[in-house]
Amino acid sequence: MTWQFDGTVLVTVLLAMVRAAAWVTVSPPFASPLVSPRIRAILALAIALSVAPALRGQAPPMDWPAVVSSSAQQVVVGGALGFITALYFAAFQMAGDLIDMFGGFQVAMAYDPMAATQTAVFGRFYNLLATTLLFATGGHALVIRGFAASYDAVPLTGILSFAALGDALSTGLGHMFLAALQIAGPLIAVLFCADVALGLLTRVAPALNAFSLGFPAKILLTVLLAGIAIGILPSMVEEIVDRAVEAVMAVVRA
Repeated sequence: MTWQFDGTVLVTVLLAMVRAAAWVTVSPPFASPLVSPRIRAILALAIALSVAPALRGQAPPMDWPAVVSSSAQQVVVGGALGFITALYFAAFQMAGDLIDMFGGFQVAMAYDPMAATQTAVFGRFYNLLATTLLFATGGHALVIRGFAASYDAVPLTGILSFAALGDALSTGLGHMFLAALQIAGPLIAVLFCADVALGLLTRVAPALNAFSLGFPAKILLTVLLAGIAIGILPSMVEEIVDRAVEAVMAVVRA
């Protein structure tokens, strides 16, 4: 019995897996430290196998310099697309950090395993809730689908348009700040008014020592308002997913 094996098929699958592995290492929610490297490798292999039939004929020449060069290009493409997605989803972490800063929760800093950084209460809460809503609404499948489209637009032997990548990063940075303000803006405005009211009360009646009561009052006000404003998060997750997928598609089609 004679076995015949086409080496270009294996090279194609491996290059597609390199791009997918670079993407899942950076893109949320798969970039979380709670997701084991084994799960990321399985996900990268699953993406590569699913797109492999459409990549016939895209393999580079069967020599080491061409394969190594193409592998480096796949790392750049996957990492860049993953970073664009992560940039948009950082809006939830930023919104939580803004609420912590204005609400007085910064003193409760602790290690967040989801972000692998020191974050406060609402920073951790918004990050975890956004990740949960991403899976609950099926947004993770849309994000993966948007990344899979990059194999059609950017072949294994091609590279990204750095001009389009720069535009996407600058636009994504602006959208990140805008989304964070949309999520945390109402709470920040109310907390600012509470600070102004406490300052005026101190001026009118210094003996009351209003700022000694302001700390627990602001915490109570923050918790109450956050419970009311949490209803906008599902719609914000859907909007962020749509913007992230549109940004990725704009880069790969440029």
